Amino acid sequence: MLWFSVLFCVGALVAGGNANPAKMPEPYDTIIVGMGAAGCTAASTLCKAGKKVLALEAMDRVGGRVNTVPFGDGVVELGAEWIHGQFPSRVYDLALQNNVSILPQEMDFDVYRSDGSAGEKEILNDLLLFSLGVVDDPPEVPEPLGQYITKRLTDYIKTKYPHLLNDKDFIDNVLQFMDLVIDNYESSNSWNDVSTQSRYEELGGHQHMSWHRHGYRTLFQILLNTYNNGPGYPNLDIKLQKEVTQITWPQDPTQDVVVTCKDGSSYRAKNVIVTVSLGVLKERHTTLFSPPLPQEKVTSIDKMSIGVEGKVILLFDTPSWHSNVTGFLYLWRNIDKRDVSKEYDWMTKIDEASVPMGCGRALTFWLSGERAKLVETLPEDVVKRKVMELIRRFMGKNRTIPEPIAMLRSSWYANPYTRGSYTYDNVLTPQFPNARATLAAPLVDSAGTPRVLFAGEATDNTHFSTVHGATDTGFREANRLLPQSKL
Repeated sequence: MLWFSVLFCVGALVAGGNANPAKMPEPYDTIIVGMGAAGCTAASTLCKAGKKVLALEAMDRVGGRVNTVPFGDGVVELGAEWIHGQFPSRVYDLALQNNVSILPQEMDFDVYRSDGSAGEKEILNDLLLFSLGVVDDPPEVPEPLGQYITKRLTDYIKTKYPHLLNDKDFIDNVLQFMDLVIDNYESSNSWNDVSTQSRYEELGGHQHMSWHRHGYRTLFQILLNTYNNGPGYPNLDIKLQKEVTQITWPQDPTQDVVVTCKDGSSYRAKNVIVTVSLGVLKERHTTLFSPPLPQEKVTSIDKMSIGVEGKVILLFDTPSWHSNVTGFLYLWRNIDKRDVSKEYDWMTKIDEASVPMGCGRALTFWLSGERAKLVETLPEDVVKRKVMELIRRFMGKNRTIPEPIAMLRSSWYANPYTRGSYTYDNVLTPQFPNARATLAAPLVDSAGTPRVLFAGEATDNTHFSTVHGATDTGFREANRLLPQSKL
């Protein structure tokens, strides 16, 4: 991507080889594994404090689960889309401090049904807002979130819309729709995989603040001091396409941590901050750490959940929708679902499409869970054809919808360096309420000094699943290594 050329020049890149292969490079103060929001924040914080930092990133770009891509005459986000809340938000504050405009995206959706008719917009939006509000009013005894919302929503419909009770199909369709909405928020496969017990806290202010045509990539340029042709940090070395295969951490306070990469190179430092996703930890922790992780941390990794939030983004020459509409909600009827073959059942799990603020000629279709994983594996022409069938079924009754001129899709599960999108509080959360804090706890040597530290959205108790949560954890762990600083 062209925009990465700006980021490539951050700091002086360490040479790939050494004159003497047997001699390891001079040690760094800290090695950071993974350069997503947490890693870049940690790097920025440590470099400002004068530390010598090496950042190892397995992908060919920085950003992690944020990925801004040029599309049409603008940009789209294959990963994180919005800043969720403004106060207090490290991410939002960084934008303001650098005079980057951040715009609220109002969630004003038109509603369509699968027979092509317009849906009951006011009713559906009211039921949607009620269901999302129920999440903030959990029961005393934890239960699956879907089960709880179903009970509360049914009672609400009985009271406010009793006439709807005669239309069982509609009630079924609404509940199925709400399931998909919750899944899109949580990245879950079913709303009954999610617990009503959660410590997640919303920030104040607007929940959908957009970087629009700047793109979320701007955050990383700001963090790495390359925004507006900034010089970067001379004490930061960034190595891309450096897959870490082992982190050897000592009990002896006089020894360094050694980080080994797939290409055979090794690096030493006083400590290492690991920011890889929970999905990567689940897959690799047994081989990644030597000695192995303590059992309580392994249990946390095992019991926590990371889901998949997928996107299919289509670009059109000319939008066939009104420019003032944020997006579209799709409500399937049971009779129409039966027309869809089992092979393409994933189509019926697309409940919404949104217009990205960075590219007004594009539509983003959202999927989560197992159907998102499946769509990552399908041939591109199949995905494009079936999504166009979907949009024409719902929105093509009184308009001509042209063929798209380009398509993009995410692959967060197939990507071996992410293995998912973000974490959620699953039904095991009440039994393991301290799992995130346990995951965040550093590994220390015999003197009690932190040698392996953990950051990333999964390690934040209250702001997991967000970019601002990830940045907070990077700041937290960097400051753990700066004794004069206050968290």
